[in-house]
Amino acid sequence: ICGIQHLERAGNRLTLFDSLYFCIVTFSTVGFGDVTPKIWPSKLLVVIMICVALVVLPIQFEQLAYLWMERQKSGGNYSRHRAQTEKHVVLCVSSLKIDLLMDFLNEFYAHPRLQDYYVVILCPAEMDAQVRRVLQIPMWSQRVIYLQGSALKDQDLLRAKMDDAEACFILSSRCEVDRTAADHQTILRAWAVKDFAPNCPLYVQILKPENKFHIKFADHIVCEEEFKYAMLALNCICPATSTLITLLVHTSRGQTAPWEAFRQLTGTKQTLNRESQQSPEQWQKMYGRCSGNEVYHINLEESMFFAEYEGKSFTYASFHAHKKFGVCLIGVRKEDNKNILLNPGPRYIMSPTDICFYINITKEENSAFKKQEKHRKKHESKLSYHGASRLPVHSIIAGMGTVAIDLQDTGCRMSSGPTLALPSEGGKEVRRPSIAPVLEVADSSSLQTCELLSDQSEDETTPSDDEVSADLEYAKGYPPYSPYIGSSPTFCHLLHEKVPFCCLRLDKGCQHKYYEDAKAYGFKNKLIIVAAETAGNGLYNFIVPLRAYYRPKKELNPIVLLLDNPPDMHFLDAICWFPMVYYMVGSIDNLDDLLRCGVTFAANMVVVDKESTMSAEEDYMADAKTIVNVQTLFRLFSSLSIITELTHPANMRFMQFRAKDCYSLALSKLEKKEREKGSNLAFMFRLPFAAGRVFSISMLDTLLYQSFVKDYMISITRLLLGLDTTPGSGFLCSMKITEEDLWIRTYARLYQKLCSSTGDIPIGVYRTESQKLTTSESQISINVEEWEDTKDTKEQISYRSNHRNSTSSDQSDHPLLRRKSMQWARRLSRRAPRHSGRTAENINQQRMNLYRRSERQELAELVKNRMKHLGLSPAGYDEMNDHQNTLSYILINPSPDTRLKLNDIVYLIRPDPLAYAPNTAPRRKDSFCNTVGQDTREETQL
Repeated sequence: ICGIQHLERAGNRLTLFDSLYFCIVTFSTVGFGDVTPKIWPSKLLVVIMICVALVVLPIQFEQLAYLWMERQKSGGNYSRHRAQTEKHVVLCVSSLKIDLLMDFLNEFYAHPRLQDYYVVILCPAEMDAQVRRVLQIPMWSQRVIYLQGSALKDQDLLRAKMDDAEACFILSSRCEVDRTAADHQTILRAWAVKDFAPNCPLYVQILKPENKFHIKFADHIVCEEEFKYAMLALNCICPATSTLITLLVHTSRGQTAPWEAFRQLTGTKQTLNRESQQSPEQWQKMYGRCSGNEVYHINLEESMFFAEYEGKSFTYASFHAHKKFGVCLIGVRKEDNKNILLNPGPRYIMSPTDICFYINITKEENSAFKKQEKHRKKHESKLSYHGASRLPVHSIIAGMGTVAIDLQDTGCRMSSGPTLALPSEGGKEVRRPSIAPVLEVADSSSLQTCELLSDQSEDETTPSDDEVSADLEYAKGYPPYSPYIGSSPTFCHLLHEKVPFCCLRLDKGCQHKYYEDAKAYGFKNKLIIVAAETAGNGLYNFIVPLRAYYRPKKELNPIVLLLDNPPDMHFLDAICWFPMVYYMVGSIDNLDDLLRCGVTFAANMVVVDKESTMSAEEDYMADAKTIVNVQTLFRLFSSLSIITELTHPANMRFMQFRAKDCYSLALSKLEKKEREKGSNLAFMFRLPFAAGRVFSISMLDTLLYQSFVKDYMISITRLLLGLDTTPGSGFLCSMKITEEDLWIRTYARLYQKLCSSTGDIPIGVYRTESQKLTTSESQISINVEEWEDTKDTKEQISYRSNHRNSTSSDQSDHPLLRRKSMQWARRLSRRAPRHSGRTAENINQQRMNLYRRSERQELAELVKNRMKHLGLSPAGYDEMNDHQNTLSYILINPSPDTRLKLNDIVYLIRPDPLAYAPNTAPRRKDSFCNTVGQDTREETQL
């Protein structure tokens, strides 16, 4: 204004008011034209001001509009009219992080029927900068409404229209230093919401199990420590159970892609999950395709998959549904009963009102078979039958695209090759054993013991000498003590008398025993070591699944708890009844503590994330100490199976880190591509996750979110993990494919063999393959001596004569050869006098031995020296072969024609052995716990 007035003194001599009028008319784009600049300096100023205004003013207007909208969200209301006409859910959190928000939104909106829902976030804290940027994205800005407020205030609940909400999700802050205080806040929020909106369904996440009974009124509850410890325990006996459960409870975002073979047969399109599209290797394609399997439900009389099996046995329906459609029937629920039964066994008869639970890539309503139902009914008479007892052979597998193999031929045919036949005796040829058909209705003669494995449910039929001694020492019953209120009773292996507390200490002798290390106990089975900070009540759920009654007594592994802090008396009261459970005060930071607790005799090492490190200045640094400690264990004991819990899933890329491993770098690029494509599990191709060696509890957040659509998922997961035991419901176990089992050949034939003999239902395969890698650090450190031996004799002579000059170049080629060893060799050559003949050769040989020392050999010597110093025999410690050149992955519900391989581990859901036991047997076994309950007084910690 002043500039125009000043410059126009040489022209129109405008007044201050005229200059103000000119600027307002010009910058508002009205432009009457009655006042205009006359000279060129004024015109130039106007041009400059207009250019600046075109850039600055829109930005300022946008900021004003955004501030107004944010103020409306923070201090405004969710419209009552909008709440009554549109559906919304409320998310209550104490602090909102970007990872938590994206996990919730991606999982919640992955379901097609939830696309019209709105998400109202009620949080007492101000919006984080990263959250603000995400909510500015148009896809989320139209669906997510952020309200700053407290769930303890009725005014804020009224603003969120809690009484009209379809559901309320209340999440705990797991990054708090005091997790008990975080649970108390969650409990108060749940009480406040229940008081304000009694009819609103509650989905509550709690951290500690002892606080769960305060919110029993909630519709769905996920206790973090219960699920975490049970999953880690099953990882020790059923490898990669954590990965199996994580893949089952996450929603795979599929993309529709034409499959030529499938379209030619049905004229439809097949839905494939996104994770299998960009995988370059065969194992990644199989693993990615099978990871899209989820659990679905349908009423039997409305199902095309299972309707024809009305009045048939459960195993008959499961096998034939998998044979014809590629779906895996795992459980049922009666109409008049709320309890879900996993694999109720061959004696269960399917009813038309039963709710069937099955595993498949897509649910039946979206499958191509549903669309072709009418077409098949018209041509049902034209289907081919092979014999009077044959069923039609369908060549289309739902969600798989593979050809089904007719498995009903129970005749004995000659083997096509020597690899498919059982070993012959005396050089005589024997016929391959036939697979019995799965009966429609099971009788007593059909319940046989499978030839593949021993009966792991009841090992009392033909006891051996060891089992007789175990029967005298162990009993079966319910644990007389529970460390917290609300734990589900589980039938377990128990001791007749509780162990004195002094005998529970592994590394210290007492008047009852004199053992001070793990080797002195002479355990027959390898140890399971759990490294935790404190003995919380959740750790009780680690012990119970490993001592469940259906675990064979001869296969029980000793459990050693390596605790940073001594346990309290209430926890010792609970574990003193379980056989072979010990504790030791120590840390995985200390090599001496690891050796005392028997790490050299351990089959599995479980490293639990410490609560004290969960909160850090930088969020992702919370796992730093755990990762470094596990990496040290990995280098010292490379063959030890280490299962690690992390706070943040993104940090699993640092597990078993090898900087110069080209294969890991390629997987890192694949993970980035999957994350850019919006995959819910971008890290699923990481080798530690695929092999089940790393787990993060945040992966199970999707279980609570998915229960909004699938209200049965929490119950099924608890049954699989052994947290709940419903009478008549089966349990998760595994079997290993040996050379004697390879005659079965395919997964479909294994399915038939299991269903017709033991009634087991296979749900997946854990496969380990050799990994073809380029030259990596591990190979260099191991093959140093081989590399030296392949050198030509002339090169060795020239190398010995010119050793000092070639040291730098050789060391650059092989970076893991220790510089310290080279320095020792140089000092040895400088200090030793010059000799000729044999003495010089000895000196050169010593220098070569120092040169050839690999890092692994030095680590092995370090461990052996510490064992000798502690008085432990180093005989139990071998140098542990490097298993880094293998990769493991899971195939959930693979196609029927999948070939079985040696050392495959098959996941099974085995029927409840007590369901078919005589009525007197459970009473006899229950007598122990009844007498214990009469003689002792139960103490629980509130």
